[in-house]
Amino acid sequence: MDDSEPLTDLDGSAVWGLGRVVGLEVPLRWGGLVDLPGVLGGGVWGWLCGVLLSGVEDQVALRSSGVFVRRLVRAGCPAGAGAGGGGGFRLSGTVLVTGGTGALGARVALWAVGVGAEHVVLVSRRGGGAAGVGELVGRLEGLGVRVSVVGCDVADRGAVAGLLGDLVGRGERLRAVVHAAGVAQLTPLGEVGVGEVEEVLRAKVGGAVVLDELTAGLDLDAFVVFSSIAGVWGSAGQVGYAAANAFVDGLVVSRRGRGLVGTSVAWGPWAEAGMAVGVAGEQLSRRGLPGMAPELAVAALQRVLDGGEGQVVVADVRWDRFVPSFTALRPSRLFTDIPEA
Repeated sequence: MDDSEPLTDLDGSAVWGLGRVVGLEVPLRWGGLVDLPGVLGGGVWGWLCGVLLSGVEDQVALRSSGVFVRRLVRAGCPAGAGAGGGGGFRLSGTVLVTGGTGALGARVALWAVGVGAEHVVLVSRRGGGAAGVGELVGRLEGLGVRVSVVGCDVADRGAVAGLLGDLVGRGERLRAVVHAAGVAQLTPLGEVGVGEVEEVLRAKVGGAVVLDELTAGLDLDAFVVFSSIAGVWGSAGQVGYAAANAFVDGLVVSRRGRGLVGTSVAWGPWAEAGMAVGVAGEQLSRRGLPGMAPELAVAALQRVLDGGEGQVVVADVRWDRFVPSFTALRPSRLFTDIPEA
C-alpha cells in the first residue's frame, strides 16, 4: 500500500491486534482480517470474494488499486549507525520517560543520558515510592544530569497537562518522549473480562493518546512508544495487550502522517528485565524467542532512531523453532519474506 495513505481508524488497529490473538487461541474457528476501503467500488467485491475463496491469506487490505497482503520484512541497517550515538541520533534538553521507574524505563533513562539528555523526567504511578528508584536516581545524577521523579497516571489528561505545564513554567525544553509504561496480561481468551481489557488498554493506549495530543505542538526530536511483538503477530493469553500495542503502532503511523516524529518499537522479550522474565521467559525461549540482553536491546533502539524508522520489530528469534511452533495449528504467510523463516 502507499505509505502516504493516512491512518484514521486507530480503533481498527486495536481490533487487528485482538484478531491476531484470536487466530492463535482458536485457530480452527478464525477466518482472518480484511481492511476495506471507505467506498466499496470498482473490483473490491470481486477481490474480497477471491480472498475468501482462496483461504490462503488471512491479513489483507483491499483498495481500488488492488489487494495487499501483510508481510514482515528485514529492516535496513542505517549507514554509520552505532550503539554509542557517535554521529547518529542524539538527544538534548529534557526527556520524559513513562514507566520510568520500571526495569525497561531505567535502561532507557541511562541510554538517554548517554546520547545527550540533560534532564530526565521519570514518570510512573508510584513515582518516588517505586522500588529501587533512589539507586536509579543516584546513578543518573552521578552521570552529571538532572533527574526528576514524578508520580502521575499518564492516562489522566489533566495530570499530564499539569506536568507539562510545570516543565514549561520552569523553563524546561521538552525534546523527547519515551512511552514505556504498560500492564502485563496472561489470561485465556474465554476468561477475559471487560474490566481487565480496559485496565490493559488504559495503561498503554490512554497514555499514548494523551501524550500525542499534548505534545503535538512541540518541536520534539523523538516520540518513541514501546510496543510488543504481541501486537505484530499475536500472543496467546494477551488479547488486550496485543490490541493495546497494535493501537500504539497505528498511532505512530498516524503521527508520521501528520508530519510529526514518531517511532514504535515492537519488542521481543528482554532478559533480566521487563514482563517476560521467570516462567514466562522460559516458555518463550522454548518456543524460539529467547530474552535479549538489555545492552543489545538498547543498542538496537539507537540503531532504529539512527535510521529514522517508524515501525520496527526488535527481537531475537530462533526461526527454526519459532515458525514451526507458530504455524503448528494454523498456516501463516506473515514470515515468508524472512529468509531464515
